[in-house]
Amino acid sequence: MYDAIFKIVVFGDSSCGKTTLTRRFMTNFFITDVRMTIGVDFETKIFEINGMVVKLMMWDFAGDERFRFIFPQYIHGAMGGILMYDITNYSSFSHISNWFSIINETNQKFPIILLGGKVDLDNYREISFKDGMRAAKSMGLNEFIECSSKTGENVTNAFEVLTRIMLDKMSFKNRTAQSITT
Repeated sequence: MYDAIFKIVVFGDSSCGKTTLTRRFMTNFFITDVRMTIGVDFETKIFEINGMVVKLMMWDFAGDERFRFIFPQYIHGAMGGILMYDITNYSSFSHISNWFSIINETNQKFPIILLGGKVDLDNYREISFKDGMRAAKSMGLNEFIECSSKTGENVTNAFEVLTRIMLDKMSFKNRTAQSITT
């Protein structure tokens, strides 16, 4: 039995590290032979957080331009999202507003964190931490984190932060519903 089940979407440009991120979170290993995602990959993970058993259903969406037209259908019913870019690839960062606008066009409202990936390649960094923070703030996103799927730095933390936000939102809705009925 689960205390909560959440559908989350992991999205962003192709090759920014979405699949290695979800695989690292699932297995705690860095898997190097990842092939390009076609459409969407689906993973689930059950873990405990704040004394609650949570099941995450993670939808890793392909970042290739040719699949973007189906993205609005895949996010239907999502309760959280991770918008990811590669800190060594300015193009992936410049497209985050395009990805975010797709979410806005669907009129769905759910917590989203901005995640800068590949911090193990800091010597090749093209986007500063401050620029990532500024982008998350300007878009009204819930959090900004940088991570490395290769080293594992902040991978679990990213999913835990998003899960806590979703749990808080769920708790708020339950409190509000209880106050309306009493």
